[in-house]
Amino acid sequence: MSQAITGQELASVAPVPASAPPNRVTTEAPWVKWTLIGAAFLALLWVLVLPLIVVLTEALKQGWSVYVEALRDPDAMSALRLTLLVAAITVPLNTVFGVAAAWLITKFQFRGKGLLVTLIDLPFAISPVVGGLMYVLVFGAQGWLGPWLYEHDIKIIFALPGIILATLFITFPFVARELIPLMEDQGQQEEEAAVTLGARGWRIFWQVTLPNIKWGLLYGIILCNARAMGEFGAVSVVSGHIRGETNTLPLHVEILYNEYQFSASFAVASLLLLLALATLVLKSWFGRKRVH
Repeated sequence: MSQAITGQELASVAPVPASAPPNRVTTEAPWVKWTLIGAAFLALLWVLVLPLIVVLTEALKQGWSVYVEALRDPDAMSALRLTLLVAAITVPLNTVFGVAAAWLITKFQFRGKGLLVTLIDLPFAISPVVGGLMYVLVFGAQGWLGPWLYEHDIKIIFALPGIILATLFITFPFVARELIPLMEDQGQQEEEAAVTLGARGWRIFWQVTLPNIKWGLLYGIILCNARAMGEFGAVSVVSGHIRGETNTLPLHVEILYNEYQFSASFAVASLLLLLALATLVLKSWFGRKRVH
């Protein structure tokens, strides 16, 4: 005959939670810590700081006038304009896609969700050169759509559309991958509360979701913009290296260096360096805002 177990009996057989382990203090000697810190600083100095110093030194090696003349060269100005134009097109498009993808993945359950997450990460898994080659195989003269594009006088490869497509492919994960974990951590409680108060659709997004993700969104935009302006591999495949037309700043630096115009190449490279430093400052600032 079964007998009910009283609360006292249940408490007596319940496992007693183990006490939390005491905080462990490292026992290594101080010289171990300082050796590791010194090794880290030396590695950063050798890998990051020294190359930056070399770029600036070589850019100004022949004087300020030569440096300015290299930047005022028509081909350099054309490369700068093209770089800024490509970034101005691809970053907003990837921002819209990243926000939409993060909203979809974190707020809804649907078939194929895992596949979508995998596709977003695809540019991280393959070489940028392979990404550019894929567009050549699709839109090139001998590609799947090449003959049809030629008949209708539509230029994609070796033209601005191909550069934009390649840059879009390489940079589209940055905003989405920055927002997805952030929105997952925040949960849906605030959106659900807004629904109970009568808010719908865009109003919830603008007044609840966007204020919560704004710093993470700006952080992702900065990373996306930095990669768009500095992309080399995929753009190199689809651009055709047409000087003054399809060369971005990284491609123009390569051409100048291959032509032994070292001062000019380092001068143009210094523009990318300044853009990278500005990006680093903004990235650090937005990163602190996101944490707080």
